[in-house]
Amino acid sequence: MNRNKPNSSQTPDKVTYFEVNEPAELMSFLIEALPSRGRNAIKSILARGQVYVNDKAVTKYNHPLVPGQQVSIHYAKVTEPVKMIGVHILHEDDDLIVIQKDAGLLSISTDKENELTAYRQLIEHVRSTNPRNRIYIVHRLDRDTSGVMMFAKNEKTQQALQNSWQESVLERTYIALVEREVKKPEGTITSWLKENKAMVMYSSQRPEDGQLAITHYKVMQANRDFSLLEVNLETGRKNQIRVHMKDIGHPIVGDKKYGSKINTIGRLGLHARILAFEHPTTGKTLRFESKIPDKLLRPFQERKQ
Repeated sequence: MNRNKPNSSQTPDKVTYFEVNEPAELMSFLIEALPSRGRNAIKSILARGQVYVNDKAVTKYNHPLVPGQQVSIHYAKVTEPVKMIGVHILHEDDDLIVIQKDAGLLSISTDKENELTAYRQLIEHVRSTNPRNRIYIVHRLDRDTSGVMMFAKNEKTQQALQNSWQESVLERTYIALVEREVKKPEGTITSWLKENKAMVMYSSQRPEDGQLAITHYKVMQANRDFSLLEVNLETGRKNQIRVHMKDIGHPIVGDKKYGSKINTIGRLGLHARILAFEHPTTGKTLRFESKIPDKLLRPFQERKQ
């Protein structure tokens, strides 16, 4: 429809400008503005960071446009994607980023050392389109725990998630490889967690003596030497699963800090498999699930062979 077609102008430095006259999503706007280019070509232009809205790079196809804004396409400018190590982005929108973190990578540095972390890499990622962008911590995974976690992209989202964490998070499921066969097929562990001077968490059975921690588990596979558990957190305390597995006499494989005597898989046997939550802005339920690492399944595959 020609009456909706944006006015454009071409400048010598290979930048094309378009004025927004009606509310629209960015992708549909570009399809109409660039009739000679196919949908895939337009997606590539977006992904390379060549599309700007009011002089700010935008890569999301559903970015909302309002009358009076200016869209520009910088044909000579390509924003190379940041190459990340141990981090895979599962979802990103204007408010948050959901990632899968590999075992061995810190979520965020706890000291002043210039160590590679998920946080540092995501900072570089969001600043590739705008140097003023930031990342905010919502929760953490231990260095040697792999799996799904999320970060906020603004302080408002961070506060909304942290203030309503128990209500917003609908599911947090872990996979734990523990020592020896767990005889009881499922169970619930309840205690109050405290931290000693050596920064090691431990359980108290006295009510209110520490932070209440509730862990539910089900046995997925088991043999004489190992058990693979599905673990659901009702609360999210520091080292909660690691302490509770020690409490029932089945420490997580490779967890020397909490009583493990073996490390046949070369890593901590803990993986954050599922994270489901209510988006703090849209109210929609988002659910992310990652594959169980092969190393956690290996003790059962080797036994079958």
